[in-house]
Amino acid sequence: MQTCHSVHDLESFAIDKAPRAAYYIPEYISEAEEECLLRQIYNAPKPKWTQLSGRKLQNWGGLPHARGMVQEKLPHWLQSYTEKVSSLGVFGGHCANHVLVNEYKAGQGIMPHEDGPLYYPTVTTINLGSHAILDFYLPISQENQNQVPSTEDERHILSLLLEPRSLLVIREALYTSYLHGISPQNDDTLNSTVVNLDCCSANAGDTLERDTRVSLTIRYVPKVLKTPLLLGRRR
Repeated sequence: MQTCHSVHDLESFAIDKAPRAAYYIPEYISEAEEECLLRQIYNAPKPKWTQLSGRKLQNWGGLPHARGMVQEKLPHWLQSYTEKVSSLGVFGGHCANHVLVNEYKAGQGIMPHEDGPLYYPTVTTINLGSHAILDFYLPISQENQNQVPSTEDERHILSLLLEPRSLLVIREALYTSYLHGISPQNDDTLNSTVVNLDCCSANAGDTLERDTRVSLTIRYVPKVLKTPLLLGRRR
């Protein structure tokens, strides 16, 4: 397995059939690391989980806010991976300070969305447990609503297969100019819209059954507050 030590090395993992820029590294972590991460995640205190309509999540590092994030210390088992991912140079020399842990059961997904301006314009995801198909779409805005198709299917531009233990890095225009989401399905049949199959173990035409997937979304929040005073009433 080829290793990756910097943003320069990352170019060898670029997905050529996607707009700039998507990078996919299969087997980024080992099976033992995957097992250890899942154990730590599910050993977290129950109040750490937030239940949403299509998934549940854990928030680590602080709560991102337009006025700034009050930073919380990451646990050691997450800190080591934020440092590992940050060492690639994908956050402009900064170290990631926020991790969102998402759990998706089979049949669950997330609507097409953008991550927004609270984060440095790069998102990195370590995938655990099961695969996912990440779909990308053209957004609709007041400026382009007459030029962009109205239906989600027509706005779909590509998909990526995210296999267990892989790392995905999204940055540049693919991060800022497109929406991404996961459709709520129990299985996925791989077709020509999945543009990274040449670096995956699955093949076009395969149907993959979904199981429980856990993702570590590792990001850098540039605006960090030294004190919580600005986020609420003064104490």
